[in-house]
Amino acid sequence: MGRMPALFLSHGAPPLADDALWTGQLADWAADLPRPDSILVISAHWEDAPLTLGATRTVPLVYDFWGFPDHYYSVRYAAPGTPALADEVSRLLPDVHHAESRGLDHGAYVPLVEMYPDADVPVLQMSMPTLDPARLFALGRKLAPLREQGTLILGSGFTTHNLRELHPYPSAPPPAWSTEFDAWASAAVASGDLDSLLNFRDKAPAARMAHPRTEHFAPLFVAMGAAIDSADSPAARRTVIDGFWYGLSKRSFQFD
Repeated sequence: MGRMPALFLSHGAPPLADDALWTGQLADWAADLPRPDSILVISAHWEDAPLTLGATRTVPLVYDFWGFPDHYYSVRYAAPGTPALADEVSRLLPDVHHAESRGLDHGAYVPLVEMYPDADVPVLQMSMPTLDPARLFALGRKLAPLREQGTLILGSGFTTHNLRELHPYPSAPPPAWSTEFDAWASAAVASGDLDSLLNFRDKAPAARMAHPRTEHFAPLFVAMGAAIDSADSPAARRTVIDGFWYGLSKRSFQFD
């Protein structure tokens, strides 16, 4: 098997499952990818230090959202665990902790339900031990060898994420702060402008409106770090999904 890509995707809330366009885009994306042997997910919804690995055998779900209709809490995704991948991550990283009762949060399982609906690819979730872009990029660098072993490294966040400014309808025109940050992020990733991306809070337009808190942009840096090989060669990079949902940018990137 050749080297797997690394991804950053905008994952949406549980109602993403009701959006035929977005679910189709995620399914088509997965169909175009090489078949992974395993998936390592870094989600915006799990911050924990020291770095912690979730369940490796029976992998439950974490319904980490409130106030939604009951049917969103009945979703099941019985993906197999992967102790072997946990061992490899522990070999690559120092001071890894384990939380066998910690399942997949909605940043992980909501997109995976659409991408791999048969739940037949082993999945491991890893916490973000920091929100510092440079440290997350360095973490991704250390994880890069997993791509040679058939592991899909999946950073799950949102290209813009300000829930206080959500628009009332999925197809409502996006606000200027979201379109401006989205355009900047698209250009910065396409050009490989790592310095600007790592310093996005100071370099990007409307950064503090697009990300009042930065946890939903943070998984991008792990994916980008994993996309740099040992010779410091940048990967091919491209936008796979774009557009807006409730005014938020769902732009998603692939690094080959």
